[in-house]
Amino acid sequence: MITETYQVFVNEDPEKIAVTTSTEKISYSQWHTWTNQTAHWLKSMQNEYKTVGILLPNSRHFLQVFLGAAKAGWVAVPYDVRWTTDELMKRIQLSKPDLIVTTDALKSKHHQLSQNWFDVVDLDLAIRSFPTENIVLEKNKPFYIGFTSGTTGTPKAFIRSQKSWVASFQCNRCDFYLDNTKHVLIPGSLFHSHFLYGAVSTLYLGGSVYIMEQFTPQFTMQFLNQHPISVLYVVPTMIEAFFKSQMAVKQSIQLISSGAKWSSQSKKQIHEVFYDVQMYEFYGASETSFITVLSNEDALNRPETVGKVCTGVEIQIRHQKEETQIGKIYVRSELLVDGYITGMNREVETICDAEGFATVNDMGYIDEEGYVTVIGREHNMILYGGINIFPEEIEQVLKTHEFVEEAVVMGVADAYWGQMIVAIIKGNVSRLELKKHCRKVLASYKIPRKWLFVEQMPYTTSGKIARGELLKQIEREELTYV
Repeated sequence: MITETYQVFVNEDPEKIAVTTSTEKISYSQWHTWTNQTAHWLKSMQNEYKTVGILLPNSRHFLQVFLGAAKAGWVAVPYDVRWTTDELMKRIQLSKPDLIVTTDALKSKHHQLSQNWFDVVDLDLAIRSFPTENIVLEKNKPFYIGFTSGTTGTPKAFIRSQKSWVASFQCNRCDFYLDNTKHVLIPGSLFHSHFLYGAVSTLYLGGSVYIMEQFTPQFTMQFLNQHPISVLYVVPTMIEAFFKSQMAVKQSIQLISSGAKWSSQSKKQIHEVFYDVQMYEFYGASETSFITVLSNEDALNRPETVGKVCTGVEIQIRHQKEETQIGKIYVRSELLVDGYITGMNREVETICDAEGFATVNDMGYIDEEGYVTVIGREHNMILYGGINIFPEEIEQVLKTHEFVEEAVVMGVADAYWGQMIVAIIKGNVSRLELKKHCRKVLASYKIPRKWLFVEQMPYTTSGKIARGELLKQIEREELTYV
């Protein structure tokens, strides 16, 4: 179980702080009690799917309900507080929660939905009379329904069992060198699995987790100045926000990053903000969890790669083209999700083949030293005049220009070529200058034929650029070519 270690930490040091927010400090003893009572409260209810929806901003209660559900053998479904009513409704229909813990304000926002809502302000009183002892469970129960990032369209729902995260906690120990001495700051939304995992894994290992209500560079600096933070979970957009804030972090800090791959320029620039930093950038997906990790040393020596395979993970490169060695990346490990949720009765469709391998359709290769390079995602590939082009390769080149803040490359339909290469740029730079920059390293057919410049990129809830939304804006002619 993902909470199986709590009793050990209570026995060792019951007053050690487990969870800190801007208003609360909660000991391991209190945390163990509250999550146990939450578990008994959930088990006391009449239910069909044993599923609780969590529609909450970052808070102690978000984690308490999530982990209480895990202790009860229930499934927790975090929902994004930024979703529209239509977006929320679709995900509720897919995940089928028996109740949703939320706030009065969010309940009012989505008043059209007829759900079994429970106001979080009543939670502490509701659980007070319930037992404080552990609930004995089967070893491996489903505990988490999440939604893929959905950069190109409607997200899928996946379901994950407890042993997959327990297995991934070993990566925390062996690949990121995390243990019970760490003070871990979670600045991003707990709806996002990267930050939720960071909090849950810290508590499993006996560390102290610090939860921010929302991210700003200034608020993050307050936490760093007021608390002995040693680890910071981030996504690349947060680092870019730090660059713009021109703040300086002088204490020793370990960064654990997920999401879009950092540009080489950002990796160099990071030392201007974090004076004493150890960077760990991992490659993975919602469905696979960790696949590879790029350590601090490897980020300097092999920045073009995503590092080496994580503990307990196997990789195969299939359907390789002999002339390039590039193929589709397949993964086998105990870290994989159970599958995707399909149908009206929440059936689960496995993501694995007969050999236990799964793929999210990323293309890449492994070199003789064991470093993995991801070229791009198969469905992003552009077919230009019969030639397959990975947009990610062009994006990496564009991002090396000093005045390019962000770059996205995609294919749009063209009657003659099949698809035309289009670059969408955020930054103070001209089309001619970027074409000249590309010619230094790219074949002529890979240089974008059309250019769009934007003030702001659209993002998914996980901090990735929403390619699907950009494509819609192009099709609706909301963006003008230059």
